[in-house]
Amino acid sequence: MSTVATTDPVLTPRQSTGISLRGRLQDALPKIVLAPSFVITIIFVYGFIVWTAYLSFTNSKTFPSYALTGARAYQRLWRWTFESDPPSSWYTSITNMAIFGFLYVGICLALGLFLAILLDQKIRGESVLRPIFLYPMALSFIVTGVAWKWFLDPGLGLEQTLHHFGWTSFHFDWIKNKDFVIYTVVIAGVWQASGFVMAMFLAGLRGIDGEIMKAAQIDGASPFQLYRRIVIPLLRPIFLSAFIVLAHMAIKSYDLVVALTSGGPGGSAWLPSNFMYEYTFKRNEMAVGSASAIIMLMTISAIIVPYLYSELKEKAR
Repeated sequence: MSTVATTDPVLTPRQSTGISLRGRLQDALPKIVLAPSFVITIIFVYGFIVWTAYLSFTNSKTFPSYALTGARAYQRLWRWTFESDPPSSWYTSITNMAIFGFLYVGICLALGLFLAILLDQKIRGESVLRPIFLYPMALSFIVTGVAWKWFLDPGLGLEQTLHHFGWTSFHFDWIKNKDFVIYTVVIAGVWQASGFVMAMFLAGLRGIDGEIMKAAQIDGASPFQLYRRIVIPLLRPIFLSAFIVLAHMAIKSYDLVVALTSGGPGGSAWLPSNFMYEYTFKRNEMAVGSASAIIMLMTISAIIVPYLYSELKEKAR
């Protein structure tokens, strides 16, 4: 019986150096590819956030001023919020933000869930209805605003059309009424985003185990009980994701307001983003505009950070 001795191949110094260099290059390649985008993000996103925060503590007007003057800009916003009579444009902006955010997020969630439940019944024409509901999300806010501006204009759109058909007593002038103009922004925003929310809920509904539904039906659960006690609780992650997306879109909304209402009569449709742009670039109050931008950032962070923390905590488990 003979034994065969096996030995590892002997690498020459040149071969060893070549393999080592190739391995290092392969390990470093992803970092090299991602480095430019990482540097650009650090500079043009987080760098400008820090710069904006710095400007909010200065007395910047038309041009930046780098001498720190304290929290004067924030103090002005505080006074405009609680001590201004008549109400200031900043008070109007945050009030509109509360109205728009509550109605926009609430109606989109409710309508999106309702449409998803209907489409989940395997109705005829589902493949046609889904693109119809999703199509508005493919449009920009500018296009949506202009289209709804034409539709809601009393002298051009819905009211004028119904007058031509003989319904002369019908009046719908919300877009020109300072007390109701913000609700036209809600209408346009809901029309655009509810289809996207529907798609999220529909994906969640299609992912629910059918055996759970059948077991509940066998136990005598009514359709209402089925959705209230089983389906909707299982859709909790979808609710959270949709809420985060909608809240983010609501807080940063700017172009929809401009295209639809041009700010409304006397700025009555302003949101904080409109206030920030107006004071930074038109009224030459860069410090105040920067302070309002930081407040918007803090509001978004207050929504997103707890969500990210909860997600990371669940993954860690």
